[in-house]
Amino acid sequence: MSAAAKHRVVVTGVGIVCPVGANTALAWDNLLAGKSGIVPISDFDVAALTVKIAGRVPDFDASHYLSAKEIKRTDVFIHYGVAAAQQAIADAEVDSNDEALLSNTGVCIGSGIGGLAAIEKTYHAYTVEEKRKISPFFIPSVIINMVAGYVSILHGLRGPNMAMVSACTTGTHNIGLAARMIQCGDAQAMVAGGAEMATTLLGVGGFSAARALSASHNDSPTEASRPWDVDRDGFVLGDGAGVLFLEEYEHARRRGASIYCELAGFGMNSDAHHITQPSPGGTGAAQCMQHALADAQLNADQVDYINAHGTSTPSGDKAESDAIKDVFHLHTERLLVSSSKSMIGHLLGAAGGVEAAIAILALHHQAIPPTINLQTLDPQCAGLDYVPNEAREHKIKTSLSNSFGFGGTNGSLVFRML
Repeated sequence: MSAAAKHRVVVTGVGIVCPVGANTALAWDNLLAGKSGIVPISDFDVAALTVKIAGRVPDFDASHYLSAKEIKRTDVFIHYGVAAAQQAIADAEVDSNDEALLSNTGVCIGSGIGGLAAIEKTYHAYTVEEKRKISPFFIPSVIINMVAGYVSILHGLRGPNMAMVSACTTGTHNIGLAARMIQCGDAQAMVAGGAEMATTLLGVGGFSAARALSASHNDSPTEASRPWDVDRDGFVLGDGAGVLFLEEYEHARRRGASIYCELAGFGMNSDAHHITQPSPGGTGAAQCMQHALADAQLNADQVDYINAHGTSTPSGDKAESDAIKDVFHLHTERLLVSSSKSMIGHLLGAAGGVEAAIAILALHHQAIPPTINLQTLDPQCAGLDYVPNEAREHKIKTSLSNSFGFGGTNGSLVFRML
């Protein structure tokens, strides 16, 4: 489809549930303050695990979004996804009586893992506790597309209803593909993003066994996630959800919606290299960002801020740094780059949704959240301004958000002020 034939896509609503806040306003304030949401795990036995910390959502009350019966029947990742979606819908000021809009609004919210907590709980009850009974709601409580299903049902959204799953790129891919549906005329609006709750025994234990997690800061959890720092030793697992309300530009303008920005570009590709490691020199990540810029019809020097994937892994941070320098060349002198994961950890399938929301809020508020814990820059990552340790007010017109996942799957989104 030619650029002229595409419908323009704008963001009119933002919803965040994450380790530094169970709502968008609180999360944003704490991100600007450089607050960490990484805490000791206290709700299951971590004695045998090498990693004993995670990013947990504080003060979350699912009853604000779901009935007591629905809460009991669903995994926590669904609670988070529904909450973030409802925040985004409310932020977009969608009229619940606007049948024309409801019938043409879809949902595209995924998860990297899904209902891991409910799977563990059900298996333990059946085998260890010997209850020998499995709830008829077990399957609907754990399958990944049920966030989208619940959001569709709760709000009467009768457009396309789906869930993309692509590891740590899930949230970004759901947003990008939802935008494509609006561009092609398959929907007037889409509720899109990702949700995750994987800080369970198997989640933490599994990533720890893969030597992906930081294991050296159990006694100082807020210092564990340290992207681009020479002493980084892995990422920190986190929970939450990030969801956007995307809308066709002319439709948003006609109904008088407040517009954050335009979703101007989306790129996706594959490293085709390794199941967990990035391609050498970040070539796949570089090509992905180039695809997104081409889709947005922007030059590299028009991007002001990158919310990086920035996981705090030795290989991943260097690869992304190499990729950014390869794509942006001399413009890196004026480019700002930061990693929200330094504060909230890695939210897996929710990461792209939360980080896209942060990239949008940075445009909206003209402020860049910092990369905390960056005390000694790894020389291999030098050459970029990572906004170390303190937020920065800065005039920006265009931001980019990156996500890269296991299996070599990549996604980048470009947001532009109107």
